[in-house]
Amino acid sequence: MTEMKLTDAAEAPRPRRRSRRQFLRHRLAVIGTVVVLILILVAVFAPVIARKDPMYQDYSALKAPPSSEHILGTDALGRDVWARLVYASRVSLSVGFVAVSIAAVVGTTLGAVAGYYGGAVDSTIMRITDTVMCFPLLIIIITVVAMVGQSLYNIMAVIGLIAWPGICRLVRGQFLSLREQEFVTAARALGAGGGRIIWRHLLPNCIGPITVATTFGMAGTILTEASLSFLGLGVPPPQPSWGQMLTEAQKLSILAEMPWLWIPPGIMIGLTVLAVNFVGDGLRDAFDPRMQSN
Repeated sequence: MTEMKLTDAAEAPRPRRRSRRQFLRHRLAVIGTVVVLILILVAVFAPVIARKDPMYQDYSALKAPPSSEHILGTDALGRDVWARLVYASRVSLSVGFVAVSIAAVVGTTLGAVAGYYGGAVDSTIMRITDTVMCFPLLIIIITVVAMVGQSLYNIMAVIGLIAWPGICRLVRGQFLSLREQEFVTAARALGAGGGRIIWRHLLPNCIGPITVATTFGMAGTILTEASLSFLGLGVPPPQPSWGQMLTEAQKLSILAEMPWLWIPPGIMIGLTVLAVNFVGDGLRDAFDPRMQSN
């Protein structure tokens, strides 16, 4: 009987292996991962894939429909839509990764401090968080961008420094629960300081929820950047952006007669956001202990 229990324990999959297996069961998450990896490769090898300069203006082919020379046609200035679509992936993915990383660092740090120390520190941080969450995110970003100016780096910084409250509240809730566990009490008894307990003992137990939150946050960040570019407050031209390319769709004549100018960037935004959300769903299932037990 004892040998059977030891054998079962040895054959039981490790937590990482269980998480990986659960993620691979989620077919949409696997498809989303493949799509995201393809988009990353497209962004990295944009010069090879695009084959044309996205800034070059061919005045002999203004608003030209798709052809062998321009597979997705050209815009009002004669720029190749395919080349601009490929190079625009760099902007959207860069904003998504960098802005979410900034939000994750700020939110995790503030949430960890608030959840562990509690008291006046917790109250102060939560009141600041509630104040930021009271205002519509897009309105705040539009106001700040209008003040500091348009640039890719400003967009990344502004979105990242304003999108942290959700992660902060998530980490705080995790820390409020974990700080009462026995391993934290044991660490205090051994003389570990607050900083060591936070970063060495508590934070590793929150990696799963933080990863899921940042994945979903990346999808929202890409949409935010596209919205800003569509409103003319995002990445300044002539640098291509999917949202900026959609501004062509504001004219009814283009909507009806030149779909190659707005359908491709719309599809790319939808496909990217959908793929990232699928990955987030898969990670949520992979890190959920109730799913792993099945």
